[in-house]
Order: sequence, then C-alpha cells, then structure tokens
Amino acid sequence: MSRISRTIPFVLMIILAVIAAFVPIVPDFDGSNVYNYADISWMLISSALVLLMTPGLAFFYGGMVSKKNVISTLLQSFIATGLISVLWVVFGFSLAFGDSLGGIIGNPSTFFMMKGLNGHATLAAAPTIPILLFALFQLKFAIITPALLVGATAERIKFTSYMFFMILFSIFIYGPLAHWTWHPNGFLYKLGVLDFAGGTVVHISAGCAALAGAIVLKRRKVHKEREEVKPARIPYVLLGTGLLWFGWFGLNAGSALGANSIAVGAFATTNTASAAAGVTWLLFDMLRGRKASALGFAIGAVVGLVAITPAAGYVGISQSIAIGVAGAVCSNIVLYWKNVRTSIDDTLDVFPCHGIGGIVGMILTGVFASKKINPAGADGLLYGGTHFFLKQLLGCGVAVVFSFTVGLLLFKVIDLFFKLRVSEEEEVFGLDITQHDESL
Repeated sequence: MSRISRTIPFVLMIILAVIAAFVPIVPDFDGSNVYNYADISWMLISSALVLLMTPGLAFFYGGMVSKKNVISTLLQSFIATGLISVLWVVFGFSLAFGDSLGGIIGNPSTFFMMKGLNGHATLAAAPTIPILLFALFQLKFAIITPALLVGATAERIKFTSYMFFMILFSIFIYGPLAHWTWHPNGFLYKLGVLDFAGGTVVHISAGCAALAGAIVLKRRKVHKEREEVKPARIPYVLLGTGLLWFGWFGLNAGSALGANSIAVGAFATTNTASAAAGVTWLLFDMLRGRKASALGFAIGAVVGLVAITPAAGYVGISQSIAIGVAGAVCSNIVLYWKNVRTSIDDTLDVFPCHGIGGIVGMILTGVFASKKINPAGADGLLYGGTHFFLKQLLGCGVAVVFSFTVGLLLFKVIDLFFKLRVSEEEEVFGLDITQHDESL
C-alpha cells in the first residue's frame, strides 16, 4: 500500500473530527410525554442485543477458518462496529431514513451529523420512542450487514480493501435497500412488500453481494488444490452461535419497535425457527450418511434465524417451524450443490446460508403471513393473499439482482484502484501475520 493511500484515510478522519467539533449542539431527546418509557427500555435493550451479534458473528466465522487466519477474520467482522458507526452518524442514517428522494434514497443532509432529529415525521411507525433511539437501533443492522460478507472473502482479501468495500456497500447497497423497504415513501414499502427485520435489507443483500465478491476474488490456493481446511476452533463457532441466537431476539423482537404483543410473538417465532432448523440440518446430514456434528447444528441454527427474520412479526409460532425446516433444507442443498457442481469459492458459504436463507424467508412470508398475527401486515398465499405473494416475489427478485449487480461493480472498482487480493505468498503464510502481525 502506497504512502498516499495510507495517508488519505487518516487525513479524512481528522477533517471529519474538526467538522464534528463545530456542529451546533441541539437537544436530541426532549423527554416529551408522548414517549412510552417501557418501549424506550425495550428498544435500548434490543439495540444492545443486536450489537452483540457482531462479535458473535466474528467468533462464528473465526472458528471456521484455518488457524493462520483466525484473527484477520475476527477483525474483518469487528471493524464494522467502528467504520459503520461513524458513517451512520455522518449521513448513513439519512440515506436510509432521511427525506425521500423519489422513493429511491434518503436526502443525506436530513440528519447530517444526527442533527434535526426532534420533531421529524419519518417515524410514524414508532411514535412512542425518540427518533435518536430508532437511529441507534437501526445502526446495529447497518453494522452487521457488511460484516456478514466477511465469510465469503475470508483468507484472501486485503484488510484495507475490505474496509473500503464496507463503506461503499453501506452507501450504495444497504442505504438504498433500507430506504426502499422500511421508509414509508420507499418504493418497495409503498408496493406492499413486507420485511419485518431484514430478510432483504440484511441477508439477501449480504448473501448476493458475497457471491459477487467470491467470483471477483477467485479461488484460494487450497480450494484449487482441493485441500481440506480444518476449522480452527469449533468452540468459537458454538460460542458465536450462542451470541448470535441471543442477539437475534433483539433484531427480530426489537423490530416491533415497542414492548408489545408483536414483540412477544417475534421472540417466540425466532427461537422456534432456529431450533427447528438446527435439528433439521443435523438430521439431514445424518440422512445423507454424515455424522452429527456441532458445526452442522450451529450452521443450521443460524440459517433458521436468517429464514425467520423477514417473517418474525407476521407469522404464527407453528408456521415458524415450517420456515426453519424449509430454510435448513434449501440452504443445505444449495451448499452441497455449490461445493460439488461449481468452482465458486465462497469460503464460509455466505450465499447458501444468508442469501438462500433470506430468499426462503421472504417467499414464505408471502405464504404464511397473517393479519391475525399482525393487523399491519397482510394475508399470505395460504390465506388467499395471492397478490401479496406475488409482491413478495417481486421484492425478493429486486433485492437479489440489485445486490449482486452493485456488489460485483463495487468489488471490481476497488480491485481496480487498491487491489483486493493478497499475494499468493501472503495467502500461504496467513493473513494474521501478513496483514496484522498478530497470531493466536
């Protein structure tokens, strides 16, 4: 990396700090009586739970890679908590939830440096909590989404290049998708597409962009030579799974935006779908002659969490079992097909797990959603909602095409200017030493 490319990011951070020091101070939370303090308490807890998912993801991924790449994989996930937090405060929240520009993107100046929060009318869906709290809750979604892609590019991507990608992903993929799906004037929202907690915005976007990244980066040396890479730390994977499962209650139940019955239902469906998917993955592996493994159950449980995410607040508890089982089976089949029938090197199977899991969840939301569960939702195909089901298919298709296409473009542009991939020698020695001069 040249001296100029090392200097520019630091200089930009100093300039940002100087600008931030002189932004006028105004109250962000006026303590108005319109707020419900039970809802505020629950959303503060939910925000903290969702943030816990990112270190959980870091351990989940870090335990699966080779021993020489554990720290680099952990850091590639964890660095999102810093990068995206700053970006979100400056203009990221505005891109997703600022004044709509034609239903496509938010005006980046609306909440620049988190100003202008008081009295803004964007949050008609969450009138009982301060908009600042909503912004903090949504920040945690924005943090974990680019971190999910780490699994597809692990063991061969330069750390600095991935930092650039995270920033561009948040601006050009996450921001627009969040605006389309969750802003009252977003075009998918107005169309009637339902995504309770991030099936499109988080998982399809990450999964499809991850597939693009794996294609651009090409195969690792060990993948070409068909070498078996033993997971470095299975206990890390189980620890990461536990943290993700725990934090996911904040992601899904918190998306009710209050301490209410929808939150309770989402909490129940989240746990049930994950449990069903973990057991199903284990049994499906055994059906095909494999041994029951801790890794298999962990992956299955996470896939169940992914699949239930768009549906959590719209479906019944019993239907969540079907969603978890379907997600596990579909992801397992695609993962097998990818490994056997293609040469794509998606290191930790982000597309089969998050991409396919998100797609299955979005489609089955269109099947199982019911107004009896959530009057603000819609009736799915099983209850006569054919038109709504077709909308879900359309929304799903838009997210897949957009995320993959823009992701492919972003990876290629970064490779053109900064070079994405480490050298073959660095890959052989491992990224922990060559990128960070650290080791286990």
